[in-house]
Amino acid sequence: MKKVFVGLSGGVDSAVSVTLLQKDGYDVTGVFIKAWTPEGYPCSWKEDRRSAMKVAAILNIPFITLDLEKEYKKEVVDYMIDEYRQGRTPNPDVMCNKEIKFGHFLKFALKNGADFVATGHYARMPPMSDVGNRCKRRTLGNQLLEGIDKNKDQSYFLWTLTQEQLKHILFPIGHLQKSEVRKLAGKFGLPQETRKDSQGLCFLGKINMKEFLARYIPQKRGDVLDLDGEIIGHHNGALFFTIGERHGFTITQKTESEVPLYVIAKNVEKNLITVSSKQELRHFGRSSNLSQEISIKDINLIGKIPNKNLSCRIRYRQEKIKCKIQIKDGQTRVIFDQPQIGISPGQSLVLYDGEICLGGGIID
Repeated sequence: MKKVFVGLSGGVDSAVSVTLLQKDGYDVTGVFIKAWTPEGYPCSWKEDRRSAMKVAAILNIPFITLDLEKEYKKEVVDYMIDEYRQGRTPNPDVMCNKEIKFGHFLKFALKNGADFVATGHYARMPPMSDVGNRCKRRTLGNQLLEGIDKNKDQSYFLWTLTQEQLKHILFPIGHLQKSEVRKLAGKFGLPQETRKDSQGLCFLGKINMKEFLARYIPQKRGDVLDLDGEIIGHHNGALFFTIGERHGFTITQKTESEVPLYVIAKNVEKNLITVSSKQELRHFGRSSNLSQEISIKDINLIGKIPNKNLSCRIRYRQEKIKCKIQIKDGQTRVIFDQPQIGISPGQSLVLYDGEICLGGGIID
């Protein structure tokens, strides 16, 4: 019997994951990861832990609470705040997976006799394409595939995984649709069947990001500009915005239409943001806001880059963009087949060959 430590968050995805693994004959232990909670925000971890414990009790499996509060604060929250201070747009969910779930949790599990860790991520690894095949040898190698449910696919957040880590990871529900997961929870008699999905950042949940960041970064009033450089409103700090965002700034001058306006550029030094509607940008074709190519750093490759049919995502749930990779003078550049808008330094660019996630890097 292979021993698996399963990250039990208290939600339906991890609850069904641990049940499937037990039914497959694994020796399963449930592990609840306790992360840092900001002062003054709702403390939900106790309720989440109780929900996770119920699953362990129903399945009659060992249950462990792994306290990673200090690690989460330092390696996820502090990283996020520092990136915003530098005018970049971080991806805390990627860092949470890298440092917490498949960093400290994986090391803890292996140190304590586990062969694998498992989570409720919507991602796959061949030939783990159905419930009964999870024990088979991975004849296709340690590939990371998109989840079957394209609305829930989380491969974008897993690009930092390495071949060595993938040897010890299971994704039990990646072959399922979300609706099927909930049905299985009901079939197995799990109370999580009707529990709402968690929203927002990994472990932190749904928080007002600007309000949270204002605790650590002073607000400073600045101007909102249109495509012609005219002042049409104000904001409380260019540092707080990410490219593509459409909330948090105030428009004081009437625009020709009431369509949503998106942040398309920001100047942290001058504390300015530029906004535009999608229609307006397409109409004027402002090349200064479009990027044909970008450079990436901190690259991690899971698989070999193909000579053709390479694509990427520069944000979660985005349609894949056809692209090419060029390495010159030690710099890696990604060249898009079509110019792109909304490039955010600090965000993740994730590479794909069809449904295979090949890894990625940080937009420089």
